[in-house]
Amino acid sequence: QVQLVESGGGLVQAGGSLRLSCTDSGRIVSLYAMGWFRQAPGKEREFVAAISRSGGSTLYADSVKGRFTISRDIPKNTMYLQMNNLKPEDTAVYYCAAGLVSLSSRRTSDYDYWGQGTQVTVSS
Repeated sequence: QVQLVESGGGLVQAGGSLRLSCTDSGRIVSLYAMGWFRQAPGKEREFVAAISRSGGSTLYADSVKGRFTISRDIPKNTMYLQMNNLKPEDTAVYYCAAGLVSLSSRRTSDYDYWGQGTQVTVSS
């Protein structure tokens, strides 16, 4: 059974940085298209960033473009989300997701597997 596990969340002041990680016990992270989504209290889950199966293309939400970077380390079977210049509005539970689509995708329906999430809190 596929199980994605996120880590790296925490409490940080505005302007600070965090790096989230996502891995699994198999090779899903290395073989699938991967994405990061987030959900703030009372809001719908929203797209943050994605990387294609080949790793050749990435996609970002406008709200994080230039501040967040998605990447993947194949030998470590781990995906990362480097988050810089964090803002209070970035506060949310962050989820990693894996899908069999070829290209990076913003759509939650394109992802087949989801992690349990990691909390990111940015104080002002």
